[in-house]
Amino acid sequence: MKKLKEGWIAAAGVLLMMVGAGLLGRIEPLAYVCIGLGAGLFGQGTGELVSRWALRNSPEIRKQLEIAQKDERNQAIASQAKSKAFDMMTFSFGALMLVFALMQVDLAALLMLVFVYLLVHGYAVYWHCRYEKEM
Repeated sequence: MKKLKEGWIAAAGVLLMMVGAGLLGRIEPLAYVCIGLGAGLFGQGTGELVSRWALRNSPEIRKQLEIAQKDERNQAIASQAKSKAFDMMTFSFGALMLVFALMQVDLAALLMLVFVYLLVHGYAVYWHCRYEKEM
């Protein structure tokens, strides 16, 4: 993603949102996916453009930011925050699946939620085993 220019990312986001708006009357699910992805790309590209523009005349601030991003303490804090968020997600998604089952939500939607939940936890187990071998 570093090789792509931020302006192109933002432009692709706008284009995807326009395609989604054009599909609104015909293919609703695809239209919403296009609008959502387009908004995300537009936000990411625009944020990077603004960040680069704000730091263009400040090489010392840019250097401080790079050091802060690569700092081991900040990386450990970010990793621990992700761990806490994953723990919260585990219980909240479990409760949500139970509520959906009790509400008799469409079986296909419930099974997709269960599949993604198990996929995420399988991925966590994979990395746990891999890190356990390394350390």
